Amino acid sequence: MADLHIEDFYRDTAKILSQLYAVFPRRENLYVDDICGPDAPDEFGLPSPRYQACFSAMLWLGEQGYLRYTTTIRQEALDQAVLTQKSLLLLSSRSTLAEEETSGADGQTSPSVAADAMTNIAQLRRALGSGSSIQLQQTVHHLLSCAAQFE
Repeated sequence: MADLHIEDFYRDTAKILSQLYAVFPRRENLYVDDICGPDAPDEFGLPSPRYQACFSAMLWLGEQGYLRYTTTIRQEALDQAVLTQKSLLLLSSRSTLAEEETSGADGQTSPSVAADAMTNIAQLRRALGSGSSIQLQQTVHHLLSCAAQFE
């Protein structure tokens, strides 16, 4: 039986890191709705378990040193979120995953484009774009495993 909550965690983590990398070094409010979609609170006004899990993933990434933020905005967002040095180095480093995918098939790729295509952030973006839960899980798991070298 698949652990769907772990698959959701990997997808949320990939989106969070990718979104913050895209605006680095600027600080940005990071909204749960932007990561996991809009929520439909229950009859008591409490967020859905999926929404709460996404918010918890954001907090966990902060606790583990992947991002910083000034405060939470209720359970809706992180205020002034930014990647840490550990995350920046991790995402901008050369990926050891699927390097054969990143090389130009025709050999016409410029060195700078080829180098950018071989980074962890490029691998993460490809995994997100693929829609494959397995590829996303492998990529995020690899990134979290590699992060220890930047501590």
